[in-house]
Amino acid sequence: MIVEEIMKKDVVALFENDSIADAIRLMDERKIRHLPIINNEQHLVGLVTDRDIRDATPSIFETEKFKAGLQNPLKMIMKTDVITGHPLDFVEEISAILYEHRIGCLPIINNKKLIGIVTETDLLRTLVELTGAHQPGSQIEVRVPNKTGMLHEISTVIRNKKANIQSVLVYPDKSDEKYKIIVIRLQTMNPLSLIEDLKNAGLQVLWPNYPGMSS
Repeated sequence: MIVEEIMKKDVVALFENDSIADAIRLMDERKIRHLPIINNEQHLVGLVTDRDIRDATPSIFETEKFKAGLQNPLKMIMKTDVITGHPLDFVEEISAILYEHRIGCLPIINNKKLIGIVTETDLLRTLVELTGAHQPGSQIEVRVPNKTGMLHEISTVIRNKKANIQSVLVYPDKSDEKYKIIVIRLQTMNPLSLIEDLKNAGLQVLWPNYPGMSS
């Protein structure tokens, strides 16, 4: 999946000479926490977050200072060393960037122009959609040796049960590098007989592991 498929394209932005008050009003109206700052050519020149505004604004109890602070231009508080992405970047790549740099959004640039933005919320929504967690179904976790053909063995059992797979995730077993955990989400609300078939095929089902079922 590429960034273009999940990014917000109707990007809300302001200019560097707009005021902090303008930013507060716009962010409140649009329910956003990240505000790209552009120039007349639609080129990204900075980024302002709700945290930047809080840090730069005096306490509301200091009324006169607060009012004066709201009239300061955004260029006084915006970050200019902004990390950006491209619409053809892979979603997993930009997820790693947000994680490594501990940032909440990534403006998307093409031909030097701001064309979109991706936030942590967009990535979380995408993860939910990709895993099928928002749809009715069941999740099964199977521990397998880290060798070729194991996913085929599992899918063969599922196919014989005529069950429909919604998503598959694979991650290393932290307790033993010789094994992996395969997480399968199925479009069925009752996986009991399928779990029995997986165990009968010699596969180790970690979840669900109901009392009274064969181990």
